[in-house]
Amino acid sequence: MPRYRLDIEYDGSAYAGWQRQAGNHSVQAALEQAFKAFCGEDITLRGAGRTDAGVHATGQVGHVDLDRNWPVDKVRDAVNAHLQVAKETVAITAVSFASDDFDARFSATARHYLYRIVNRRAPLTLERKKAWWVPKRLDAEAMHEAAKILIGRHDFTTFRSTQCQAQSPVRTLERLDVMRSGDAVEIRASARSFLHNQVRSMVGSLKRVGEGGWTAADLKEALEARDRAACGQVAPPDGLYLVRVDYPA
Repeated sequence: MPRYRLDIEYDGSAYAGWQRQAGNHSVQAALEQAFKAFCGEDITLRGAGRTDAGVHATGQVGHVDLDRNWPVDKVRDAVNAHLQVAKETVAITAVSFASDDFDARFSATARHYLYRIVNRRAPLTLERKKAWWVPKRLDAEAMHEAAKILIGRHDFTTFRSTQCQAQSPVRTLERLDVMRSGDAVEIRASARSFLHNQVRSMVGSLKRVGEGGWTAADLKEALEARDRAACGQVAPPDGLYLVRVDYPA
């Protein structure tokens, strides 16, 4: 039974998130239905990250086992064709054979996210549901300096959802950069794994710094409080993208 690695992108606006769930359409379900239409198999597709409703991906990774040894290009093109027929906003960008011990979720060594803010007075048109519109001018340099406080190994209780199912709130944040390019403010975060809503929670608190409502010291105090109530606004899902997942060479 060959195992396939899938590189996947999607516009998450119309989905209830990555994970299959009763009563709601998900990215995972869209792909599994497309595979069923392609090869007639009821497969279970495993993903590297369970993105929330409205979150996008340019570099999601999944794996699937099929009964038949199909050429990788055939898998990509046929499944994409069925996704298009179903008018899904999901595409498989690449397919490759994987070893039997490859697991899209558990083999991952790092996950990389991008959060996009469009910081201008005019509301969004072309980028509606693709970024967070913030009309008040943000100080991206102050946000970047404050972000350094969150880098490293910490108890991120303040920055995780109350519904988070992770056994421990401790995570090691490898990267948290804030950069401005014109009207766009981009926040890039990297870690082996993230807590539920962690990136969006950190972004919302950094936005408060950028608006002048918080100082870097306030952000540090919020982190050390280890209390969800100390978190700033949780950023909307619209601007969040899973851009890359790393695996051992």
